[in-house]
Amino acid sequence: MHPHLVGDSKLQHCAHLIQALNECHAKGVWHKITGGCNGIKHDLNMCLRQERVERTANHIRESRENRKKTEQIWKQIDDES
Repeated sequence: MHPHLVGDSKLQHCAHLIQALNECHAKGVWHKITGGCNGIKHDLNMCLRQERVERTANHIRESRENRKKTEQIWKQIDDES
């Protein structure tokens, strides 16, 4: 299981899949071994991937905005010098 799925998490929109996977694993070892949980696990991986992609896009956007602000400040300093 993903280590970041344990405890309080920011993964609110994947919570139903986490719960479904835990319930599937609770059905027993044989169910896990025969691939009974593979579909749920794949759906969870896709949900986590989508969340990571969105988080990465937000970080890139924020970084670009911060870079623009920094460049504007540098330009003001250069203009005043």
